Amino acid sequence: MNQEQRATEFAVFCIENTATKLQCPGIEVFRELKRTNGIQEFLYPSYPTLHTQSKEYIVDEVLEYIDRHNPTFIAKYRKEGEA
Repeated sequence: MNQEQRATEFAVFCIENTATKLQCPGIEVFRELKRTNGIQEFLYPSYPTLHTQSKEYIVDEVLEYIDRHNPTFIAKYRKEGEA
């Protein structure tokens, strides 16, 4: 597996685990990251550093990225998960 394939696999890992934490479909996290260029501008460039961290740390970083670009996205799912 080459570096690009590993980074893509890592992006999927990030998306799915973030969706699990938010209790929402993975496609919703994917769409939000795609809309904000988070995959190309955050996940891929951060792969060398982030992939060495814990799952919880990685998910928190993804949530922080999303929150900086669209705080209503996370608030929407946190409210739905609490209800």
